[in-house]
Amino acid sequence: MTDPIGADLLRQARAGDRQAFDAVMGPHLEPAFRFAFGLLHDREAAEDAVQEATLKAWRKLANLRSGSDPRPWFFGIVANQCRSTVRGRWWSVLRLTAPPRSVGSSPENVAVGAVDLRRALAQLRPEQREALVLRHYLDLSVEEVARITRVPVGTVKSRVSRAIEHIRPHLDGTQSVLEAKG
Repeated sequence: MTDPIGADLLRQARAGDRQAFDAVMGPHLEPAFRFAFGLLHDREAAEDAVQEATLKAWRKLANLRSGSDPRPWFFGIVANQCRSTVRGRWWSVLRLTAPPRSVGSSPENVAVGAVDLRRALAQLRPEQREALVLRHYLDLSVEEVARITRVPVGTVKSRVSRAIEHIRPHLDGTQSVLEAKG
């Protein structure tokens, strides 16, 4: 779990200090991108969503309580931005039939072995995909996922369980990282 931010740093960021804002939000940008990519399956859309979410976080910095962990607060903004992106008209016009293939160990490479896990994830309901990506791709605790998604812990557990149950047939008989984590 990330250490809560200091009251002085937050006060400086609220006063318009960009370096303080960068210190508060900077450590969360890469995980936020991975989260957005897991929801959107599009690198550019994920980058745009995180950029928009960061701008919204800047504007709504007064809503972040002093001494609290900014990660659930910021990831909630990212999740809302991703939902807005999916609802947007351009998304349905530009939707690809399959996400582009990637090589190496980039954030896009979420497949285990020869399994195309991204396709299986794309078939999940958005709230199941969101919970699964936060829990297993970003390795957040169930409690953190509940704070980010603003649902009870039990709802997070059932969403993750149903998501795994749904994608299990797509795992091509290989042992999955998701199954190993339980």
